[in-house]
Parts: sequence; C-alpha cells; structure tokens
Amino acid sequence: MSNLTYVELVWLKKRIENYIRFGKVASNRTIDRSRRVVSFTPGCVFAFVRWTANDFGTVASRIDILRAVATGERCSTVAYVRPGADILLTAIGWPSVEKVLKIIDAIEAIGIDPIDVSPDYWRHVHSRLAAREAPRTYTRQRHEAWLLRRRIEP
Repeated sequence: MSNLTYVELVWLKKRIENYIRFGKVASNRTIDRSRRVVSFTPGCVFAFVRWTANDFGTVASRIDILRAVATGERCSTVAYVRPGADILLTAIGWPSVEKVLKIIDAIEAIGIDPIDVSPDYWRHVHSRLAAREAPRTYTRQRHEAWLLRRRIEP
C-alpha cells in the first residue's frame, strides 16, 4: 500500500473543474485528456478547488485545504481524495470560496508559500468563515512564531 494521498483532477469545459490551488505535488499521472491524478506525501498541505456548472450557471463551488496523511493515520473522507485527508478548512459556495482564494493571494503577496502556513491558521479561517466573521490576517510575525513553535515541537 502506498503512503501517498491521491487526488483525481477532472476538467470538462464549462462543466467540471477540479484543480489544486497550491501544494507540492509528488507525482502527476495523466489518465486521459480530461482526467489526471496527482499525489502528495504525508504532511503536505494543499488546496483542492472544485467547481461544477450546468446550462444555467454554477451549481457548486468548494475549496478544501487538506493535509495529506500517512498510512494508518486518522483521516476524513473527501470526494476525489484517496484514502482521505486531514481537513483543515472547508468553504462551500462561491462567496466563501472567493474569500479563501483572496486570503491565499494575500499570504502569497507577503512572500509566504501557503503550504508553509500554520495548520492552526487554516482551522481559524474555517471557524471564522463558518461564524460569518472576518478571520485575522496571516502576518509575517504569525508565520515566524509558527516556524519557531514547529522547531521545538517533537
């Protein structure tokens, strides 16, 4: 059994679009013109965006920020993700998805790769969005504190 987390990405013009917004892909396998499978090593954080539409417009928008898990580690099931992942953030509906994408853009704008952001921050954003409150911004000082904490934790 592989220790990787696999994500199936689908793209059907104007119908379905599943893509990775950020994350360090370990491998990439093309199945056909509209499908491919990417994999992530345990501990890797990545953003998985799903969008579906029909003849009348957008049906569903969703973003999940996930942490790939090792074999035997507890995980939650997520569509298109095998065997599952640790869910750090879930946003459903375009207004919420757009807020998360803007947060990711803001983090990148200050020169921090979103894969290095504290998992606790992603959980904070999830909770604040669920409560319809604005999340705190991720600053360089918060990031430095996270890096120091990560160095001393076992």
